[in-house]
Amino acid sequence: METISENACFGGTQGVYKHASSSCSCDMTFGLFQPQEVKDGPVPLLWFLSGLTCTHENAMTKAGAQAWAAEQGIALVFPDTSPRGQEVADDDAYDLGQGAGFYVNATQNPWRPHFRMWDYVTTDLPQLLERNFELDMDRQAITGHSMGGHGALTIAMSLPGRFRSVSAFAPISHPTASDWGRKQFTAYLGEDTAAWTPHDATLLMRERGFDGPVLVDTGTKDQFIDLLNPEAFAEAVNTRRQQATLRLQPGYDHSYFFISTFMEEHVAFHADALYS
Repeated sequence: METISENACFGGTQGVYKHASSSCSCDMTFGLFQPQEVKDGPVPLLWFLSGLTCTHENAMTKAGAQAWAAEQGIALVFPDTSPRGQEVADDDAYDLGQGAGFYVNATQNPWRPHFRMWDYVTTDLPQLLERNFELDMDRQAITGHSMGGHGALTIAMSLPGRFRSVSAFAPISHPTASDWGRKQFTAYLGEDTAAWTPHDATLLMRERGFDGPVLVDTGTKDQFIDLLNPEAFAEAVNTRRQQATLRLQPGYDHSYFFISTFMEEHVAFHADALYS
């Protein structure tokens, strides 16, 4: 593992690191905020999965999460959103290829050799974090934005017991129900729709639910709200009678101004679960 940078931040350290990923078969970069409490022993960990076109850096610099995580004594990890490099397949569209990994393990060419973001986030990077940092991997929570909100919800529901809480900002909630979502899943996973189900938060909520609290915020002026389909996820939550808080925030859009406004509440929400 290579240290790219480390900066003092709210009494702790904001680092950026690069490592060779066995899942993605290329070098991957991630950000990690460690609060000052790591000096006394392992601390809980909150994952932030970012959205389309983002790298590890967007949420790390724009979400304002470190201040609230420092107050709660929680570490934050900001993974990249896809494999990268000259040898990695790409596409001219913003919603496919580099920057658009969708947190799935691709089975179709040309994406299959590198686009294994599910394994990267659930296995590869957690193992590296546990080996190299003072983190309590028995106390984890997960959140994300847009494509990352989709990833946070689907990963949390698919790995019972891994995360104590899950939240999302404007998640892509029901991708199999839209032409747009079907485009991505066909490209990465093929035409067999059975392979899509494990990556649709609404379908997973109907079938499995989550063994803990859920918080989702979406802005009423989100320019992508019809693609996000929050009403489908809300219906699934109600049908399952899942413990959840689903909020439509009046006037807010899809930007990091929206995320930073409600980040304090999301970190506090996760702190309650991580320290309970």
